[in-house]
Amino acid sequence: MLEAPLSVLIGAVVMLGVVLLALRWTFGTGRDLPVPPVPDPDDPTGDGLLTEVSRVPTEAAAQVLRARLAEAGIRSTVGRSGEAYRLLVFPADEVNARLVVGQERW
Repeated sequence: MLEAPLSVLIGAVVMLGVVLLALRWTFGTGRDLPVPPVPDPDDPTGDGLLTEVSRVPTEAAAQVLRARLAEAGIRSTVGRSGEAYRLLVFPADEVNARLVVGQERW
């Protein structure tokens, strides 16, 4: 009579081990997978989709150029890189933005 409960206990332990191995294989930690790179916020080339069209020494000059681009209907933003201020636009607007920024106004 002892053989039946012992075989049931051994069968249950083996089945539990198989289920644990299957779960470990399915939902493992993934430590061996490559980690996606974290973007560096101080990287001057990390502008994402934006392209630099001008670099000026003061924030006031950058805001004047940004206002000119806004008048021309071009979306832009100002970013800082060290001591300089960078005017950034989307690549589709780059040519037009360079034309607007390069124009002299009286």
